[in-house]
Amino acid sequence: MQDMAIVKQTSNNATNVTIEQASKYSEDWVPIKNIMNGMIQLDNGYYVTGIKVAPKNIFILDTQERENVIFNLQNFYNMIDYEFWLVVADRPVDINLYLSQLQLLYQKSTDSAVRKLIIQDINKANAFMGAEYNVVDTEYFILFKEKRLETIQKRIHNLIAGLANASINSTQVSNADLRMILDNFLNGGMTTTFGTVMA
Repeated sequence: MQDMAIVKQTSNNATNVTIEQASKYSEDWVPIKNIMNGMIQLDNGYYVTGIKVAPKNIFILDTQERENVIFNLQNFYNMIDYEFWLVVADRPVDINLYLSQLQLLYQKSTDSAVRKLIIQDINKANAFMGAEYNVVDTEYFILFKEKRLETIQKRIHNLIAGLANASINSTQVSNADLRMILDNFLNGGMTTTFGTVMA
């Protein structure tokens, strides 16, 4: 059943009742005007943007290196003097290309030990594609909102440089990154087509 909203307007002792149809799409409830140039433009004039952070396993580093990364990360977070959000999002991954490359390697290889290892990887990849597993790539973002475009560019530059001091790579978010983040929040991570709420 369609949701309906009734709005009463009173003027000159007469009451007009207008029936407005509520939107059936979640996109119409979100205050987003546009996604462009790696930024979400909101209805209130703000832009939401930020950086995508490449993951780094510090536990495989030696003790001194690990402590340096942690110390530099503390300094990095202490330099941020504005509101920001740390976002972790799962992006679905298609491993069909990886599987076809493994199959080509298997056909080219003549060593029985190598062929055995390759077939084990193929079987493992096929198991991941089964119904009980979702193959995803976990991605990390630091987002913020701001109205002034010059401030946005300065903040992005400072974030990338600050993480580089901690030996962590990062880039400005792309339009595709922002759409994927919105899909994660609005639709539980399911990729959607325009105008649909659930896939």
